[in-house]
Amino acid sequence: MKIAMCQTQPKLMDVTANVEDTIDKINVCKEKGADLIVFPELALTGYFVGLGYHEAALTMDSPHIRRIAGATRGTAAVVGFIEESRSMNFYNSALVAVDGELQFAYRKLNLPNYGVFEERKFFSSGKHVRVFRHQGLNIAVFICNDLWHPSLPYLGITQKADVFLTLFNSSEGSMADEFNNIESWEIINRFYSRIFGIYNICVNRVGEEGPEAVRCEPAKTGETGFPDAFRLPEIRKTYHFWGGSEIINPFGHAIYKAGKDDEEVVMGAISKDMLRRKKIVLPYLKNDDPYFTFRELGRILYKPGDNW
Repeated sequence: MKIAMCQTQPKLMDVTANVEDTIDKINVCKEKGADLIVFPELALTGYFVGLGYHEAALTMDSPHIRRIAGATRGTAAVVGFIEESRSMNFYNSALVAVDGELQFAYRKLNLPNYGVFEERKFFSSGKHVRVFRHQGLNIAVFICNDLWHPSLPYLGITQKADVFLTLFNSSEGSMADEFNNIESWEIINRFYSRIFGIYNICVNRVGEEGPEAVRCEPAKTGETGFPDAFRLPEIRKTYHFWGGSEIINPFGHAIYKAGKDDEEVVMGAISKDMLRRKKIVLPYLKNDDPYFTFRELGRILYKPGDNW
């Protein structure tokens, strides 16, 4: 399968411009023979949307989403965006479209709400780990902080995932000074590939975002608007997104890697034969028993008399 990683620099809160850029890249990658085109987390909005999140949200039947899906005829794409559900909940989601058809939107499960991150303030959590089949491979989608919680990748593996798609927005300086985000992501990406024997396609973004870049449009005459205190985001610093998108093979080796700091489209191929070889040479999961995990969780969570 031929993969295209689109390491983009979205324009903060400019959904229309980002949609056009996404469709242009899908068309170019499709012409180059890409079977699967992967974009970063929140590729249609930028990350620091703040309190204007609802103004950048799209429903699954919106014209923008339908256009992106239509552009995937002859290929497939996974694109990060803010989803508004029919019940008017908002999610940090990843759109999955295959051959012109919408499959589903994966909704981020673990929303960070510490340090610079305020996702739980704006978004609802997803409820499922979703896997789809494409070109003979089972593909699981994860968004950023989901990979920092090992139970979620394991749930992908129990559904026989061959490939992880890891969409993220990682910036320098967004964590404590003692913590290196770049180094940590490189460790995490390789760990899951090596232990689970899967390809991990990890797509980050580039660029900088700061408070001067975000201004929510005022309400139109006759509309009931929100007070300015609600509509303006609460960003106090500019953050640098470092890129470094990569494809890790089942042995934990980076076989394709984008540069740091610049927009780039990186094409690469993944092989079912390599997945098979890993299972033969290093069958780490051969005797894994998810029923045992299920039983132990029941015992741990529901044992009478335990107080945690």
